[in-house]
Amino acid sequence: MIDKSSWRPLPEYLTIAKSKIDGLGLFAKKDLVAGFDLGMSHIYDKRFEDHYIRLPLGAFLNHHEIPNCKAIVAEQDEQLGNIKHIRIITLQPISSGSEITVKYIINKLNDPRWESDYEKTQ
Repeated sequence: MIDKSSWRPLPEYLTIAKSKIDGLGLFAKKDLVAGFDLGMSHIYDKRFEDHYIRLPLGAFLNHHEIPNCKAIVAEQDEQLGNIKHIRIITLQPISSGSEITVKYIINKLNDPRWESDYEKTQ
């Protein structure tokens, strides 16, 4: 058993709560500025059917046609180095208590360009 760990499934500025959009959603626990990097939502792994592993950040993101965040495909991470992944970045200031939303496409598994479609969130 690990006695002490700094790992948390979500950063301290995010929480999961009941969503008006669908089921549970991801919410800001503090005010966030435009351009704020919320972190990784998915990590590339070709062993999986859609080639990505969804992380806790990606598990509760709800779709919105006018989102307050965007998803970007990245090849590098400051701490992990070379690792293909999807990051969530705020498009505008987000007030504490507001739901984090992204415009996304679900189940593009048969389309080899689905990452490109996913990245286009505006």
